[in-house]
This record gives sequence, C-alpha cells and structure tokens, in this order.
Amino acid sequence: MIENSLKDIQETRLSTSPGPPLQSPQSAVSVGTLSRDEMERRRMQAAEDFLHGLSDSHVVAKFGVSRTTASRWHRALTSKGLEALRKGKATGRPSRLTPEQKAQITDVFEPFEQGASALGLTDNRWTPTLLARIIEERFSVRYSLDHVIRLMAKLVLARNLALRTAARTGDGVTRPHAT
Repeated sequence: MIENSLKDIQETRLSTSPGPPLQSPQSAVSVGTLSRDEMERRRMQAAEDFLHGLSDSHVVAKFGVSRTTASRWHRALTSKGLEALRKGKATGRPSRLTPEQKAQITDVFEPFEQGASALGLTDNRWTPTLLARIIEERFSVRYSLDHVIRLMAKLVLARNLALRTAARTGDGVTRPHAT
C-alpha cells in the first residue's frame, strides 16, 4: 500500500500542471496566495512525508500550515487515499474583475492615508458604497455592498502586504518605520 502510494506521488509530480516546484513552502505561503497547482503540489509533498512516517507537527513546521490543516490532510490520506488530496474543480463564480482591474482598484487606495478627499471627493472616508461606485464607474461592474466589503478588505490587506514587502532591504531586514 505505502509503496503504491509513494509511486503515485512520484507520478503525480510528473502529471501535475506545469510549474516550478515549491522551493521553500514557508516563504511561498508568506509571500502571497498559492495557485491551485502549487497547493496540490504542497499537499502531495506533505503526503509523501506522511507516508515516510513523519508526524503532523513536522508537516506544520515544514509547510507553514495550521495543525488543523495538517491533521485534515493526514486523515484524508489515510482514509481515502491520495486522490483525496488532489485539487478538485474550482467552485464559486469567477470574478467579474480581471487581476489588472483589481490592481487598478488597489492603486485607488494609494492616497489612503490622505483619505478619499485626495480623489476630489467631499467625504474623507473610504466606504464600501464609495468603492462600489468607483468600480461601477470605471469598470461597469456592479457588486453588492457585502461583496464590496470583502473585496475592500482583501485589497487593503494585499496593499499593506505589498508595502511591507517593498520596505524590505536587499538583506531581507524590514525597516522599522515601514511596518
């Protein structure tokens, strides 16, 4: 059983979608969002570790995932086999905004510290209603306020992550004033 599973994992590495192997799972996670192929590759590497007898704690430390995630992967592997760790069909509706459009919205937040008045608006606060109006005017896409709230949170978090990353010097040290 274990030999067959290890063979399946090795074959998986050859049959997964093209892309570079994960060199440092911890750094890949901390830099940004992993693609579906990268997530599958990470689960396959974790499965290989489990099949070699390594513990959930080892997987947590190696891949930077929660204990719950490592336990869920291990349980799925032992109860349902390797197929349970493969990527499934993507669920949910695709975004109506392209990644480029989302980047443009993130750029709208550049004067965030100065408030919305930097865009010539009378109210100095960023609100979901304001962002919804900007998205509709610029991209002809209408979102519900609930969705705009989630989108706004993601964009602000992504922007803050980008600022922290940009604040790093060549030796990887973060400048204190930029965090």
